[in-house]
Amino acid sequence: MTTPATPPAGPPHAPRAGTGPAARLSRPVPPLGRALCAMVTPFTATGAQDLDGAALLAGRLVAEGCDGLVLSGTTGESPTTTDAEKSDLVRAVREAVGDGVTVVAGVGTSSTRHTVELAREAERAGADALLVVAPYYSRPPQDAVEAHFREVADGTGLPVVLYDIPARTGVRVEPETLLRLAEHPRIVAVKDCSYDFLAAQKVMSRTGLAYYAGSDEHDLALYAVGAAGWISTVANVAPARLVAVLDAFDAGDTVRAAALQQRATDLVEAMMSAGLPGAVTAKALLNALGLPGGPVRAPLRPADPTTVRALLATYEKLVAGS
Repeated sequence: MTTPATPPAGPPHAPRAGTGPAARLSRPVPPLGRALCAMVTPFTATGAQDLDGAALLAGRLVAEGCDGLVLSGTTGESPTTTDAEKSDLVRAVREAVGDGVTVVAGVGTSSTRHTVELAREAERAGADALLVVAPYYSRPPQDAVEAHFREVADGTGLPVVLYDIPARTGVRVEPETLLRLAEHPRIVAVKDCSYDFLAAQKVMSRTGLAYYAGSDEHDLALYAVGAAGWISTVANVAPARLVAVLDAFDAGDTVRAAALQQRATDLVEAMMSAGLPGAVTAKALLNALGLPGGPVRAPLRPADPTTVRALLATYEKLVAGS
């Protein structure tokens, strides 16, 4: 496919822009929205995909402030869902939320050919953009990583979000690689789970790439230095609390933004840094709250009852304090 001379217009919605002093400085309108949930993939009690549950959860997340949903990412258990399930999920969520909400489809695999195939399927299913993780397991060098991303970006007409999460993939997308990839007209954003704050600032300062915090403890920190927003696992259960952080910052109330971020810290830690994957903790809380989640798929295992009670207590403390 021939690369177009100009970047795509992006999804047909208008992300909210701040109006306070902090927003008036120079913050650009984010290409995919600012508050995107890395949504779980709901399953039934027997382990089948629960598309009705996915539609219900997607609607709730949008109603509570998310302007985008990222499907079939890490939290969406993408390694254990089939190609058909991924496409069906995009269609179900697209129908549920309509055209005014960004739907980003996770399509990254360890195979370039397979990733391109998934990208084309996601485009046909109605996705607005693609989340493409660095190719894992093979541990390719940086020139191969770059070639992989370029081939995927050339494979469809959709904007691409590069997903840098070396703790899971074993492969870093190095800053110099990101600087080169930023020249591609369809590579528009980065989901940053690198824990390299300096590198993130370096790339943001030298490119037009929209950065999204992929680690919830960095939501405000990255936003304060120019990131577009967040792609959050914790937002599965507390979207409005995390959106409030961005709202406060955009209104120029940085003290309140910091206080709200700090208030969410216990839940962020309980869900993301207590030894269990975010898919496990998010589904444990969703199930405890009577919301669509269901079981996780093996090799993941559900949280034990003691962990679920502790998660619920931490969540209720956050809600009670708001």
